[in-house]
Amino acid sequence: MTSEVFNTDCLEYMRTLPDKAFQLAIADPPYGIGADKPAVKPCKVRQRNGSYLPVKAPDYGKKDWDAQPPEQVFFDELTRVCENVIIWGANYFGLAGGMIVWDKMNGDSDQYGCEIAYQSFNQRTDIVHYMWQGMFQGECCSTDVNIANRQQGNKQLNEKRIHPTQKPVALYAWLLKNYAKPGDRIFDPMMGSQSSRIAAYKMGFDYVGCELDKEYFDKGCERFAKECKGEIKLKDGSIVKQASLFDL
Repeated sequence: MTSEVFNTDCLEYMRTLPDKAFQLAIADPPYGIGADKPAVKPCKVRQRNGSYLPVKAPDYGKKDWDAQPPEQVFFDELTRVCENVIIWGANYFGLAGGMIVWDKMNGDSDQYGCEIAYQSFNQRTDIVHYMWQGMFQGECCSTDVNIANRQQGNKQLNEKRIHPTQKPVALYAWLLKNYAKPGDRIFDPMMGSQSSRIAAYKMGFDYVGCELDKEYFDKGCERFAKECKGEIKLKDGSIVKQASLFDL
């Protein structure tokens, strides 16, 4: 199993590839809605007791990668080098066909209630539920809303967000479980937080990812090393490996 990542422009990388180099791409391109700008208004989430808790959105710093969506050449190259594709933001790109709707289970919060991905496998629409409300994260990802409604109880185990449009590892794991086959090579052209890489690694898929932004690339690699290989980067830049139960 291989897990390769490149700090490069995905379009330039794809132009070096032969047709159908990968079996599946899972892409989350810029939507062109300004998600790269730091949020200034607090959001609110509804707690189980019915009260509302204000939550200030984290400041990821001001960047300029979400000023506009990708040009058509990106989609043309992606479908050339991949047998099948899953592309988040289908509603922003005018993509029509099979769809995946991710219900974030945000309830009465002021956050987006869902995200929509195009999938090239068939013409059906699937709905998957996973709680993703800041500090309130789900225990599992499921098409059964009653199962997905269970909150991950220990907030210390929540995924740490390093990217403003970060998607949960559990969501990518569900996509791979339901749309990929054993032996498939997975490609993410704009991997951001590297959630897709973590899911692919833990599920045993060969993976290639690209990320143009150097800061996100480095943070994503550090996250991958910690979550998949037990490595922690210290302030002096040195790497130490966490002891697992099998080492004790």
